Amino acid sequence: MADFFQPPRYIAVEGPIRVGKSTLARILAEKMHARLLLEPEANPHLEAFYAGQPGAAFRVQMYFLYQRYQQLAPLGPRPHDPVVADYLFEKDKLFACINLNDSELGVYNTYYNLLQPNIGTPDLVIYLQASMDVLRKRLGRRNLTSERNLSAAYLEEVIAAYKHFFFHYSQSDLLVVDTSEIDFVARNEDLQELLRRLSEPIQGTQYFLPLGG
Repeated sequence: MADFFQPPRYIAVEGPIRVGKSTLARILAEKMHARLLLEPEANPHLEAFYAGQPGAAFRVQMYFLYQRYQQLAPLGPRPHDPVVADYLFEKDKLFACINLNDSELGVYNTYYNLLQPNIGTPDLVIYLQASMDVLRKRLGRRNLTSERNLSAAYLEEVIAAYKHFFFHYSQSDLLVVDTSEIDFVARNEDLQELLRRLSEPIQGTQYFLPLGG
């Protein structure tokens, strides 16, 4: 009996800051008539973190960990209705490894390891990439107060961490999309080409290579 393509019901979009995660997640949720989950952004400790106050990184990370857990845990192992999220739960640990010192990370890992088994795995993860120059231009266009103090070195570290994480990622099907030369917001043809790719089977790790940019 032939295997029929079953579109993914739970999609997570990931990638570094200003790569377009939330924008694509909104588009996909609308197309799929799916529930949209946007990662929590409000954090009372962020200002202190960006100002470099001692201990602020740990407070930021623990606050985000619990917020993300509260949002994703109710989905269970497999959501009944279609869901599109603009983050993976694992991204929390990715940033913890960047921002926390060894002793803080030890405490963090105790809680992360307790919570993580209760989080379901997406059917498909879309990993959005972009070059350093492109991300910095997008940061400049947004010009958010909370992001003005992000150094080039920190952004490079985040980009490298994402590349390393997804190089080893195998928990679900993965589509890697380099957005440096495409713009699925400003150019409808780029969006339609990406949506066409997502209407086809994706098995293992695959790469979206648009015909034009």
